[in-house]
Amino acid sequence: MKSYKLDEAEDLLIGEKGTKERDEYEFELKLELIGDMIKTARRKRKLTQEQLGELVGVKKAQISRLENSTGNVTFETVMRIFNALGAKLNLNLQL
Repeated sequence: MKSYKLDEAEDLLIGEKGTKERDEYEFELKLELIGDMIKTARRKRKLTQEQLGELVGVKKAQISRLENSTGNVTFETVMRIFNALGAKLNLNLQL
């Protein structure tokens, strides 16, 4: 049985870097990580989804969708959520 490095397996199963399939996969993965960060920060602040939604000005359902990576997310909403949680967000852009 042949073993593969993670990058090799991703190239074979998802597509090589720069392909549409790989870009979509990496984008979805980043959205999932943002959802996990929101959930972790919310729980650390001992807030319910409803309470966080009230602080941000959105419904509980939108917080749930963001935490579970099942809905569309805008950068503005993410910034408002992290601001309401008192969390610092660092953005790193590489070209």
